[in-house]
Amino acid sequence: MSAFNPCVLIPTYNNPATLRGVVERARQDCPDIVVIDDHSADAGRLAVEALTAEGLVHSRRLPANLGKGGAVKAGFEFARELGFTHALQIDADGQHCFEDIPRFLAAARAHPEALILGAPLFDETAPKARLRGRQISIFWTTLETGFCRVIDDPCCGFRVYPVEAAISARARTDRMEFDPEIAVRMVWAGVPVLNLATRVRYLSVDEGGISHFRPFHDNVLMSWMHTRLVCTLLWNMARSLFGAPRSEAKRLACPDDLSLPAPSSVSARANEPPEATCPAPPPVSPTEPHKEAES
Repeated sequence: MSAFNPCVLIPTYNNPATLRGVVERARQDCPDIVVIDDHSADAGRLAVEALTAEGLVHSRRLPANLGKGGAVKAGFEFARELGFTHALQIDADGQHCFEDIPRFLAAARAHPEALILGAPLFDETAPKARLRGRQISIFWTTLETGFCRVIDDPCCGFRVYPVEAAISARARTDRMEFDPEIAVRMVWAGVPVLNLATRVRYLSVDEGGISHFRPFHDNVLMSWMHTRLVCTLLWNMARSLFGAPRSEAKRLACPDDLSLPAPSSVSARANEPPEATCPAPPPVSPTEPHKEAES
């Protein structure tokens, strides 16, 4: 792999009140910031253009609104063009703990082949409905990756991707269901996973917090995505067990000889705890070695 060269990847859609603060704070720990403007309205567009003109970010504006997943995938391609090997994804609304950036980048540097996933620790600002929805996604990703809980939380947007592996995973979805889908597909591809605890706080509207989550529509998309992944898993397991030929028409994005590779997980205990302003989260137990099927 090339020398470790990370960037911070920020997908944004109408975040003019918070974007500059997120960029300036992230630059304290990583000077290279990639911003993907998912076709924001004028205020959001101008905020991105101002940061670009000041030389604070590399930015790209999408010609239409693709959704969070579409913006992140565009960010992977842009990051690769710019020569970055890893992308630390962080939300533009300021909900993630900036003090954890050095710890996550240090983990990625120590394990450059790994997907570094945030295991969120929520406070009282977290909406109860969102917490219940996360538990459902955790159940499905555990099923899809073989029942060994390689992925502690599939929905947290604070994570570090090895860029080439992320692009190679070929995630299909473009909206809120993207985060769990790409994590599962990277596990299927044999990418090791490291789960690190991180604090998450939902900002109020007065603080500039904006949620683009649409409860009915996005939950339907999430359900359809999990249905596809389970069907993909079953198809490949059947093909592996019975040697059934797979036609090009039914070619799906799993590895050709999938019977769930044993995704390795890396101990989080060796990493330094976050510093000062963000209270140190309790350690996350390293995932158990993969037995024969699960996340």
